[in-house]
Amino acid sequence: MKRRQFVKHASALPLAAGLISSTPAANAALLPEFKWKMVTTWPRNFPGLGMGANYLANLIDQMSGGRLKISIYGANELVAPLDVFDAVAEGRAQMGHGAAFYWKDTIRAAQFFAAVPFGMTAQEMNAWLYQGEGMELWQELYDPYGIVPHACGNTGVQMGGWFNREINSSADLQGLKIRIPGLGGEVFKRLGAEPVLLPGDEIFHALEQGEIDAAEWAAPYNDVALGLYKAAKYYYYPGWHEPGTTIECLINKDALAQLPKDLKAIVKSAMRVANQEMLAELTAKNNRALQHLLNVHKVQLCKFPDEVLSQLKLASISVLQEELEKDPRAIKIFESYDRFRQQAAAWHDLSELAYMQARDLT
Repeated sequence: MKRRQFVKHASALPLAAGLISSTPAANAALLPEFKWKMVTTWPRNFPGLGMGANYLANLIDQMSGGRLKISIYGANELVAPLDVFDAVAEGRAQMGHGAAFYWKDTIRAAQFFAAVPFGMTAQEMNAWLYQGEGMELWQELYDPYGIVPHACGNTGVQMGGWFNREINSSADLQGLKIRIPGLGGEVFKRLGAEPVLLPGDEIFHALEQGEIDAAEWAAPYNDVALGLYKAAKYYYYPGWHEPGTTIECLINKDALAQLPKDLKAIVKSAMRVANQEMLAELTAKNNRALQHLLNVHKVQLCKFPDEVLSQLKLASISVLQEELEKDPRAIKIFESYDRFRQQAAAWHDLSELAYMQARDLT
């Protein structure tokens, strides 16, 4: 009898071993899966910005082992580009991909999390978000709308825009109709220009048809994709209005709460990777695109005159003060932003700036 019991137990060992070894795979198959929608302000598969949304969705898919799949909808495929924030807040989509200055009519203070004229660069902005108070303030601002924001990309310093007239002095800005969002548009308005807010897929037509006189979009890699060189003659720099534009991912708060802890961690980590990847891609590709514009399409590259930049900076100070008066929520945000900017600038004067000046010595 003892022998029979031993044989019975021994024969069960391989089966038990098989169950133990297959448990992780079996458990993984039983874990819940989620399917989300991501709406974007960009045309589908648009270089840099639109592809950044694709990269983020694919990364989350891979990191989660397919447990969180995200379907992407480009501008106007599910919602209008400027309705992305509302779509996520209302739960029509679980995620959105855009930039905070597009929602200024809903939250004026949100603009400080996109770009501030003569403000922080991409490196400084990321430091404020991740090592300063930026991310906490951003999430606090969006919380009443049921949205959790994350940085998921950055353009770096942009170009000043495409113009169909030369800008030799600030007087040349009078009556200029220019496509430009956010605080930069308010600054142009202060100097007599007429800012127009248009989504990316409408810019070329408006510029080509003369509905606007000028347009800023991003940097050479992105601008080539829109074909703006076909509609305007002069390409101005520097991008004083967007020195390091943060691209944001909006997540519906209730949808995020339904994810298990590991998927929440995956989403958060994927945002950081996507944020770094977009900046690296644009840094690598912008100059190549610029050389193509100059050498093949014979674009006229122009620098804003110092007098114009000086007037724009003075107007920026006035605009920022007005924004703080229009939305009291912006006061705490801007105080933190500006305090961090001053600290970063003091260090970068001795490090980044000093090094680049030394590098250019002959």
